[in-house]
Amino acid sequence: MNEQDARKHFIKYTRSSGLRVTPERLEVLDCVLAWEGHFEADSLFLHLKTHGSKVSRATVYNTLSLLHKCGIVSRYRFSEGYSQYERTAGRPHHDHMICTQCGKIIEFENRRVVRLQDVLCTAQKFKPTYHSFQIFGVCQTCRGEKD
Repeated sequence: MNEQDARKHFIKYTRSSGLRVTPERLEVLDCVLAWEGHFEADSLFLHLKTHGSKVSRATVYNTLSLLHKCGIVSRYRFSEGYSQYERTAGRPHHDHMICTQCGKIIEFENRRVVRLQDVLCTAQKFKPTYHSFQIFGVCQTCRGEKD
């Protein structure tokens, strides 16, 4: 889904949920669609504020929840205490390896993971909507190893 399609999808989803499509929600959406990589809700809020936005922290959190529910962002808990987000619109599906020492996030794509998901779901007559595969460990740098 490209950015324009994501915007249309969000507007349709918001209205079908009985909610108003406000300029503030669209401002959060536009910022998310322009963001590269993972981010926290507070980082997004601070970015908006430093660029002159009047959007409240509550609007950022509530809009991120809507964006997650309608599939425009993914929400991850890479560590205790807070969530990180990442836009899915315009990006291929991928999974993550997370260093438990430095917090580095390594993204990877692997068709075998998707095929395994399909095999497991077929065997259980289960229809998946999405998956999140995370591997926690220690990265090469933190282990002090060179290439």
